[in-house]
Amino acid sequence: MDLLTSVIDLDAIAHNTRLLKRHAGSAQLMGVLKADGYNHGALEVARVMAGAGADQFGVATLGEALALRGGGVDKPILAWIWDAAADLNPVLDAGIELGLPSIAHVERVCALGRPARVSLKLDTGLGRSGLVEDDWGKAFTLLRDAPNLTLTGLFTHFACADEVENPHNNLQIERFRKAIRRAREFGLEVPINHMANSAGLLMHPDSHFQLVRPGIALYGLSPIAGQQFDLRPAMSWIARVTVVKKLRAGEGVSYGLSWHAPEDGFVAIVPCGYADGLPRALQEKITVVINGRPYPQVGRVCMDQIVVWLDKDTVPQGAQAILFGPGHNGEMTADTIATALGTINYEVVCSPRGRTNRTYIGGAL
Repeated sequence: MDLLTSVIDLDAIAHNTRLLKRHAGSAQLMGVLKADGYNHGALEVARVMAGAGADQFGVATLGEALALRGGGVDKPILAWIWDAAADLNPVLDAGIELGLPSIAHVERVCALGRPARVSLKLDTGLGRSGLVEDDWGKAFTLLRDAPNLTLTGLFTHFACADEVENPHNNLQIERFRKAIRRAREFGLEVPINHMANSAGLLMHPDSHFQLVRPGIALYGLSPIAGQQFDLRPAMSWIARVTVVKKLRAGEGVSYGLSWHAPEDGFVAIVPCGYADGLPRALQEKITVVINGRPYPQVGRVCMDQIVVWLDKDTVPQGAQAILFGPGHNGEMTADTIATALGTINYEVVCSPRGRTNRTYIGGAL
């Protein structure tokens, strides 16, 4: 029996993929699988997404792309974070499409002695990677004159898509349309262009273009605070109670004895700490559901474990302790954990690590 488990609901992944595919309309859907599928297991969720309608996949690094291809994923894969001096032969052998985020990357692929499929990344207002407008003409010329390259299209990324009324969104959409027009004026077809992330897909239909690129929504978490869109969270983080013990009124727990029992009662020891991705800053800000009831975490979060106040209750050793999940059993969710931490749900699902084992339920695997 694993002491700490990340449980991934593949039926939720399939539901979310189908839902987002409907929102995409006529556009293709690229499932973003970077960071090991947002810590859900890229290969396992890719198979489910493919069966539920995903047309392509996107990742950050070349290593992530090669792992997917090596695991049997045969749909198109785009990778957009790579060193312009990297050995590209294994990637091209695997049929991976390269995102080009700078002139140096454009020059590198133009100088290749072999064919490659590429997509040009533009900065339309995020201020991160991607070519600024002053470099567009040079890149378009180089790509047009490179006989070994197939340019599938252009792509960019929103800065404020989750801020639905922010005028910067429309500004970026117009800049991207301008870039597409200019590319075609240079004689480039650019047939598949994309900018919509999860928030763009759900809230900005004029940003769909020929392909949409959702990430967090595929895993059931909303990119827009306060709106769920019928998404189903796929991850639950579950531990097993290792110790149950009685405390006398006034006795302290954990390092620094910062919390003391208000009366005689019981505590449960749960084997999850900051080494496993539970931030120390969450001290006394979370509840843990055991046997269907929420109980407060008390005292310092340790490297390996936390203490949970049961009051007059007692629970069996080995009982499930739900740290977060979809919320169906009264447990905290990735969103409520994020609020307690002052962060975003993306960071919460990417946090479980260390001694956390991953398991899957549902799906066709």
